[in-house]
Amino acid sequence: MMILAINRTAILCCCLVLLSACGAWESVPDASRGAAKAFSVPDRSTRYSETSAIEAFKTDTKSVTDYLLYDGDDINIEVIGRPELSGLQRIGPDGQITLSVVGSVSVRNMTREQAATTINNALSPYYLNIYTTVRVEHYNSNRVVIIGRVEHPGELLFNTPPNLLDILAQAGGMPLLRKEQVLTRCAIIRKEKILWIDLTRLLTGDISLNVPLQRNDVVYIPDATDTSVFVLGAVNAPGVFRLTPQMSFMDALGQAGGMTKDGNTHDIHLIRPSANANMQIDLSDLLKPHGQLNVAINEGDIIYVPKHNVSKIGYIVQQINPFSTLFTISQLGAVIP
Repeated sequence: MMILAINRTAILCCCLVLLSACGAWESVPDASRGAAKAFSVPDRSTRYSETSAIEAFKTDTKSVTDYLLYDGDDINIEVIGRPELSGLQRIGPDGQITLSVVGSVSVRNMTREQAATTINNALSPYYLNIYTTVRVEHYNSNRVVIIGRVEHPGELLFNTPPNLLDILAQAGGMPLLRKEQVLTRCAIIRKEKILWIDLTRLLTGDISLNVPLQRNDVVYIPDATDTSVFVLGAVNAPGVFRLTPQMSFMDALGQAGGMTKDGNTHDIHLIRPSANANMQIDLSDLLKPHGQLNVAINEGDIIYVPKHNVSKIGYIVQQINPFSTLFTISQLGAVIP
């Protein structure tokens, strides 16, 4: 009987040799030396702006206490007692308007009162005892631009200074993005300043992030490929999945269809490249009451489920013989007395 067991072991070894010769076994080349130097890592160190930067941004917005006229605005000029000098004017792309007798007058970045004084001073050499008023008919320059993964990108006009949520709502309603997208963050660009806002916190009740905006601000919603998690290995639907707010380890594993029968339930790995961390998870511990392993998933996390050793051997045998399911690993390795 000992001979029979040895023969069975020998058969398995021969089969493995034949499988290798036939090329059915995976052939993985060795890594080349210094290969890491050929790759660059995307810089994602700045995810959200600090609280101090957000407060400074708000203060900068509040410093604009009066509306400033700008290119494209329609203003109504009224010169008391001089209807021929009064009427509707649109500020040109050079920031100027054109008056009878006087010619071009610049009113860009002036308040209504400042523009009225400037027009009055320009007319004074030609007319006596005049008084001028200016009012804004259409705030055509009062705009915020929203770009990125929104339903209606482009310019959004407003009469009163909006907040971030106002602009996001005008861009197409919530959740704003395509069904395969998810809101996690956005950038507000103001001249040379960039402010990154955590939209997950904003949309779950942190109103302190609903920052005020002003003319010519740009709101950018990044592509959702920046918010991906990866579930690989012995799962039913391995692939890339979008990160959702409050996503947990079990959520991500469930989106991948759960583990296959070949998966090693005792050696699941949750890898966080951004922190150089690799946590081993035992599914049996995770399923216990009050388990603490169902941790929150972050952007870029990788869940890897390896195959257990018996499955690997079974894979080899199946490649040799499609009827190998008639044999079991215990039969191949058993020692019969």
